[in-house]
Amino acid sequence: MIEKIKREWFSNIRGDILSGMVVALALIPEAIAFSIIAGVDPMIGLYASFTMAVVISFTGGRPGMISAATGAMALLMGPLVRDYGLEYLFAATILTGIIQIIFGVLKIAKLMKFIPRAVMIGFVNALAILIFMAQVPHLINVTNITYLFVIITLLIVYILPRFIKIIPAPLIAIIILTAVAIFGNVNVATVGDLGKITQSLPTFFLPNVPYSFETLAIIFPYALALSIVGLLESLLTSSIVDDATDTESNKNREARGQGIANIVTGFFGGMAGCAMIGQSVINVKSGGRGRLSTFVAGVFLMFLIMVLGSLVVQIPMPVLVGIMIMVCIGTFNWSSFKYIVNAPKADAVVMLVTVIIVVATDNLSLGVIAGVLLSAVFFAAKISHVKVHKQERTNEEHYTVEGQLFFASVDSFIKAFDTSITNNKIFIDFTHSHVWDDSAVGAIDKIALKLKENQNTVIMTGLNSASQKIVDKLTVFQNPNAKVSDH
Repeated sequence: MIEKIKREWFSNIRGDILSGMVVALALIPEAIAFSIIAGVDPMIGLYASFTMAVVISFTGGRPGMISAATGAMALLMGPLVRDYGLEYLFAATILTGIIQIIFGVLKIAKLMKFIPRAVMIGFVNALAILIFMAQVPHLINVTNITYLFVIITLLIVYILPRFIKIIPAPLIAIIILTAVAIFGNVNVATVGDLGKITQSLPTFFLPNVPYSFETLAIIFPYALALSIVGLLESLLTSSIVDDATDTESNKNREARGQGIANIVTGFFGGMAGCAMIGQSVINVKSGGRGRLSTFVAGVFLMFLIMVLGSLVVQIPMPVLVGIMIMVCIGTFNWSSFKYIVNAPKADAVVMLVTVIIVVATDNLSLGVIAGVLLSAVFFAAKISHVKVHKQERTNEEHYTVEGQLFFASVDSFIKAFDTSITNNKIFIDFTHSHVWDDSAVGAIDKIALKLKENQNTVIMTGLNSASQKIVDKLTVFQNPNAKVSDH
């Protein structure tokens, strides 16, 4: 236990502290922007980012991953705030956490294995595109000095690490260019232009809503949607950080940790949040690996607000835009263009559809769900080809079935049989097939009963043990001569 704590918290102290500081600075404009999307005061998003990061550093299952207020969650809570008010948002945030804990206990992370690689690639690419698109408004109708600041930021971020590795390059860019903007009286947009920052700590309180079934009926649909979207984004981000750091994480613990963090956030006046892939990538690329980096991100965020609030509002937006563009470039899977050409067409289509839906709807969960469903359809279509080979002998017909027999393949299976023949002995060999569901058993029944009606003897052979079990359980046709294959 002690070794685990040392490994997760104190094995990379300098890297975690510095990367956490970079993340905290980058969190401020995003938290404010997401608050605006949700229709709430900027401090609601900032409080959420503080409590989510601090709590998840202890309860999460993926060290080094950043959780805070996010755009995907903000989009869902906008109608709730508009129609019922802020207090209902806090109540929904608490309920979101409770549902996520239940999902974690039920080991929802098992569902991650059903997300194909093509969907993961599409998810990452779409997120990179969305992050870039979010920066575009800051680059339209601006002064030339704004573009210069962005270019200088990118140069610092990409060139400086070759010479200085002790301090993350994004942090150096923020410090240097903020000083230039302040002392040089440079006319560029700043963090303060996004919204007002109040120098105060969040306080504990109970949401001022009626504790009734009517309230539950109002907030439950929102809480359920928030919990699903939050976990989907968090678990996908966890997998991406796993790959980036070549380490493993406890995704069921992450689900429970997200729930605990959202409960605490709701009681401290924050909006529901989840893992942030953009900030998590910044953290990893800045050298963050342990839980300390996430904890520092949350604590330093509040330190910036409380102590350095007057300086924070003067941070030039072009610097943060430059850092986020760096994240986009690093996040986007540039080998995707080669993947589209070389991968199976179905996988390429799934990847492109995932990207298109996410970008068009600005909703990561919709794209992922569409990609998974499309993959399932393509997979079902691919394995639904059943071949039935027929051999005729004197007073006998032998059918050999090859392929997977299930709801999508039963039509071709049925059409392969000539049920009009009479007074023959019919052998149906399933050695090279597998019976999967009730539809398959129904198709076998249909053929067997029609053949039997025409005075034929039907003998099924080669059923493996699993197929034999489902046939015995669901079949109407009873075949005393059926034999189970030795294979």
